[in-house]
Amino acid sequence: MKYGFDNNKYLKIQSEHIRERISKFGNKLYLELGGKLFDDYHASRVLPGFQPDSKLRMLKQLADTAEIIIVISALDIEKNKIRHDLGITYDADVVRLRNEFENRGFMVSSVVVTHYNGQKSADAFRARMERMGVKTYYHYLIDGYPTNVNLIVSDEGFGRNDYVETSRPLVIVTAPGPGSGKMAVCLSQLYNEHKRGVEAGYAKFETFPVWNLPLKHPVNIAYEAATADLNDINMIDPFHLEAYNKTAINYNRDIEIFPVLNAIFEGIYGQNPYKSPTDMGVNMVGFCISDDDVCCQASNNEIIRRYFTAVNNLAKNDGNDKEVNKIALLFNQAKIDVSYRRTVAVARQRAEMSGNAAAAIEIADGTIITAEAGELLGSSAALILNALKHLAGIDHDVKLIPQGIIEPIQHTKIEYLRSRNPRLHTDEVILALSVLSPHDPMCKAALEQLPNLFGCQVHSTVMLGEVDHKIFKKLGVGLTCDPNTD
Repeated sequence: MKYGFDNNKYLKIQSEHIRERISKFGNKLYLELGGKLFDDYHASRVLPGFQPDSKLRMLKQLADTAEIIIVISALDIEKNKIRHDLGITYDADVVRLRNEFENRGFMVSSVVVTHYNGQKSADAFRARMERMGVKTYYHYLIDGYPTNVNLIVSDEGFGRNDYVETSRPLVIVTAPGPGSGKMAVCLSQLYNEHKRGVEAGYAKFETFPVWNLPLKHPVNIAYEAATADLNDINMIDPFHLEAYNKTAINYNRDIEIFPVLNAIFEGIYGQNPYKSPTDMGVNMVGFCISDDDVCCQASNNEIIRRYFTAVNNLAKNDGNDKEVNKIALLFNQAKIDVSYRRTVAVARQRAEMSGNAAAAIEIADGTIITAEAGELLGSSAALILNALKHLAGIDHDVKLIPQGIIEPIQHTKIEYLRSRNPRLHTDEVILALSVLSPHDPMCKAALEQLPNLFGCQVHSTVMLGEVDHKIFKKLGVGLTCDPNTD
């Protein structure tokens, strides 16, 4: 895999930049944390070399001076909002996040329930948290938020909220998902700290869009593709341009809210320490790109991947035309189409020639390997075997898993597990190789090549099942599928 991002540099300069921002605000900073912390796979796909847990590892360097507040909206508790990538409710994810943070040596000082208006489900959640020994606070709905600044910056607005007790210079404010009220918690704390004589500061830590890359850079376009369902739009920050005569990239929601934030800061402090929404950020990702061409190529692949995901969701009645059409428009900005992804045309050609579902993988040296579905193996399972044989230097005609091994597995699937599809999936092929590897040197050699699939790109001419999706994700393989059924 070719790398385009210097992860070690990122860990160093990002933590240094946050320390510098803390020192500018009298050693007390509320840091709103956007995006995913433990598993930022989008960043690792568009910035090859960025590790999915890089933000967590970077913050680990600040753990001795940091504490974490987890925010959840009472509205999300009441409607049992689901985090779809994990399949759990937001309130369950608060517990998961707390455990994950504490297991990694972070101090989780409290939980804040926002948008509180007497909801019984929120009261029950608070009681549960306090039984677990977690301090839990309420922040209330404020009429006219965020535009009614006179009410917001008053004792009947932010002053009505519970004051969240903190003890460390860096307070990281995070949440299970968007819309939880992280920014409002930070601003409320600034107001209440100010009343207590503490001039705390606020900053925002989001990776995308990358403020010091061009507006139409593929990395930034890929962010728009990733948020097509939210209709986020990258824009030149007009406040930054006016203040510094320099171009910086932000997105519509932060730009639209900045005049309101400016008024709130002025209401608290008498002046705003920031001249633009970009000023509020602490993101140093753009300084750590080591090979722009690699990142551009990876980002273009990600735009196409998001397009195929959107059309697949539409085919399953789980998407909408607007998302598909927006990403299609982004193709024009990036000057690409699906043919940019080399595996697409090759997989489709194999399927057309064979009349069967097919798949293709591009490995690190640029070689493209194909496979098709047969009576014994699905196309993705066959593709895994073909790729591993190629990487291990094993002749393509060698049958690593004998038919006598495959057929009993198929029998079990059909007769006992009531599966309709007898073909082996990717996980079953990998397990079969594992069983055979102690007795067969070639199976062992093939199995040892699994890590070399990381960063490879796959296209399937049919939509794959959840199991195959998960296996490719665990292997670090970028997957796209045509919206067809087998």
